[in-house]
Amino acid sequence: MSNGPAREPARTPRRESGSTGLSPWRFVVWFGVVALLGDVVYEGARSITGPLLAHLGASALVVGLVTGIGETAALALRLVSGPLVDRSGRFWDWTIAGYAVTMLSVPVLGLATALWLACSLVILERVGKAVRSPAKDTLLSHATASTGRGKGFAVHEALDQIGALIGPLVVAGVLAATQDNYTPALAVLAVPGAGVLVLVIWLRTRVPDPAAYEQASQPTPSRSRRLSPDEVPKLPGVFWAYAIFTGLTMAGFATFGVISFHLVTRHLLTPAAVPVLYATVMVIDAVAALATGWGYDRFGTKVLVTLPVVAAVVPALAFSDSVGLAVAGALAWGTVLGIQESTLRATVADLVGPQRRATAYGVFGAVVGIAAAVGGTLAGALYGWSVPALVIITTGVQATALVTLLLTMRSISGGRRSQGRTDVTPSTGPGDSTETEQR
Repeated sequence: MSNGPAREPARTPRRESGSTGLSPWRFVVWFGVVALLGDVVYEGARSITGPLLAHLGASALVVGLVTGIGETAALALRLVSGPLVDRSGRFWDWTIAGYAVTMLSVPVLGLATALWLACSLVILERVGKAVRSPAKDTLLSHATASTGRGKGFAVHEALDQIGALIGPLVVAGVLAATQDNYTPALAVLAVPGAGVLVLVIWLRTRVPDPAAYEQASQPTPSRSRRLSPDEVPKLPGVFWAYAIFTGLTMAGFATFGVISFHLVTRHLLTPAAVPVLYATVMVIDAVAALATGWGYDRFGTKVLVTLPVVAAVVPALAFSDSVGLAVAGALAWGTVLGIQESTLRATVADLVGPQRRATAYGVFGAVVGIAAAVGGTLAGALYGWSVPALVIITTGVQATALVTLLLTMRSISGGRRSQGRTDVTPSTGPGDSTETEQR
């Protein structure tokens, strides 16, 4: 008789989230489909950013500066959007608004005939990402409390990269059919863009409050209250140590815009072939995300060592005058991106509780965004001066990042344990990772 009452409270919240018609895994998958369609749009556009800007008269420095600023806009502006999301609690509104900005700016980019306008639209597309990302990551983190942080974010990233595979291939096909005409290649992306907006609005009606997923397994649901407008979240010191490590890896990481600029201007690949390579890079991204995501749930932060190690070999390969080596460098770039987009984000959710999570994602994005601007600008400037210097300096930055990680890994692991996780997650089920944010 004692077992009956004990089990009923655990089932009741799950019915509450289940009343939306979507289980946590189904929510992760459908949210991944939204990301898939979104990536068809903006990764299709990003796959030709370098060649497009070069076509309009940009130098390597301009390409590096614009793509670096774009990444800064996508990441650093989250310092503003993250706290605003936490205070308003309007996670879906911010998500939808951010997607709308991106889905509208990309087709217009194909109509740009002036370099300044194209540069502005490239940056605006990234602003849309800044608007939605803290809210979107927080919504996703609620469901991954039940699915497993690493696995949930990894599956989402893998679906995301299917779109990143399709988008560049679509763009490549249109470029090939129109003799490298960028206007129709970008205009066609308006179709999946409309699909994104329809699907994310539908998903909101099915799951208006994804926090119910995380609350379903909480022994003290009263702790999951929303922040009042006058509350300023404080982030733990271990989070800052982790952000510094991540920022260092990005400071020594060139953007794909600079890599694609090298491939085209050195006549290693044609403009139409670059999106095909980018699509292949996205496949590598998805595989890396799945591998490190599962490894993170099982082995913890030790898997993060692979990030600076792989990133260190990217410039030596990607900026070679050998087609084979340059392509290998681009694939290594995709591996780093897969780890960054899945496992790094999962770790943030494990270090910071749900009431402060959008703020944490915003601050984390700001730190990484500043580093991305440094990395993109540094790579573009050094590329025009000396490729060997570019290789040596960026490799040194990654070595510094690795040392930083090794020195702070115990603190990061301790931060996860203090949130209720261990570095090795048992494989017993989704409930294993849900106490992270409550203790």
